[in-house]
Amino acid sequence: MNQIRRTLLLTGASRGIGHATVKRFSSAGWRVITCSRQAFPENCPWEMGPEDHIQVDLANPDDTERAIDDIRGRLVGGRLEALVNNAGISPKGEGGARLNSLHTPLKVWQQVFQVNFFSSILLARGLLKELAEAKGSVVNVTSIAGSRVHPFAGAAYATSKAALAGLTREMAADFAPHGIRVNAIAPGEIDTSILSPGTEKIVEQIPMRRLGTPDEVAKIIYVLCTETSSYLNGAEIHINGGQHV
Repeated sequence: MNQIRRTLLLTGASRGIGHATVKRFSSAGWRVITCSRQAFPENCPWEMGPEDHIQVDLANPDDTERAIDDIRGRLVGGRLEALVNNAGISPKGEGGARLNSLHTPLKVWQQVFQVNFFSSILLARGLLKELAEAKGSVVNVTSIAGSRVHPFAGAAYATSKAALAGLTREMAADFAPHGIRVNAIAPGEIDTSILSPGTEKIVEQIPMRRLGTPDEVAKIIYVLCTETSSYLNGAEIHINGGQHV
């Protein structure tokens, strides 16, 4: 009897940590269903193609619900082994300026929280049955900015990630009786295309004296979705090279 291929649903798959996560799980034989605002990009480094990609605007609750129905229809045997809520937006002001709590328009707060926070619980609740069937895992991607004021991350982004860390604890308590573990990772300064100018000054303060790589983050996500972490629930793992020790 052939073993059922495990399935990951990943939001925010189009770059950086998302790309690395797709490659990490794919190399281990997982099927990866990706979600992003864009249609399937031809230059992405995985083989599944558009048949395993769902275009969805997570800033729109109705479109998110529509995507959940679409996802359900694609799951073989109604099982989902892992959900990784990686999608996140961090709007900037004029000239790329940081939007602080005094100057962030309400509409921006609402958009950021819908994508970074509310979509995570909508997806997890919407796919509860499928996650429970597989005794699956949920990983919420928070941020180093969720626990301290960051020089580049805006106030809406930072507070949405702090809220997501709190949500992770609540979900861990509520989902565990259904056989589902919920944890979070909080990446620090990771070498991706969205780094802000001036990051090199932060690197000087990191004990390891370097940026993290997307693959180093993806490895931890993978561990949280496999049997290696079978008794880890409600944790937030900080991946920052010791930046805040």
